[in-house]
Amino acid sequence: MLPHYKKILFATDLSAGAPEVLRHAISLARAYQSEVEILHVLPDINPSVINEVALVMGTDQLAEYELAHTDDVIDTIRQQIQHLAAQELAEHPDDLARIQAIEVHHGPPAATILEEADRYGADLLILGAHGREKLEYALLGSVAKRVMLHATMPVLLVHLDKS
Repeated sequence: MLPHYKKILFATDLSAGAPEVLRHAISLARAYQSEVEILHVLPDINPSVINEVALVMGTDQLAEYELAHTDDVIDTIRQQIQHLAAQELAEHPDDLARIQAIEVHHGPPAATILEEADRYGADLLILGAHGREKLEYALLGSVAKRVMLHATMPVLLVHLDKS
């Protein structure tokens, strides 16, 4: 039996290649009459950076600042994703309805993408693979590589390096 993708998770870092990857996600959603969830993950900040800032600001003030501004950052990212979708799908407004949710989470990108894919019940994961990650892929591993290695569902990587 051929696969049928009902729920597609598009994980984006909002880089310059995001519109291209979104077009792939929507194209597949249209072909399979599927829904799409868009996910952006805010990576963890290096603990040494947090310690340095805490020394300057003080831990209490840093905690207050983080609480006060985390929601603003999430709202801004959500608006950027909505704008991206509206812009890319302006000629096909019916496809906007395929986007069922826009999620913004905080954590290690690969693990968070995989957790959200499981929670959402995604049949297919779509993300971009940057050319700049080639060295990281070989030496350290990239988000795309970790997602591919640990995903329990098919993963579509859209290669974004045009050089």
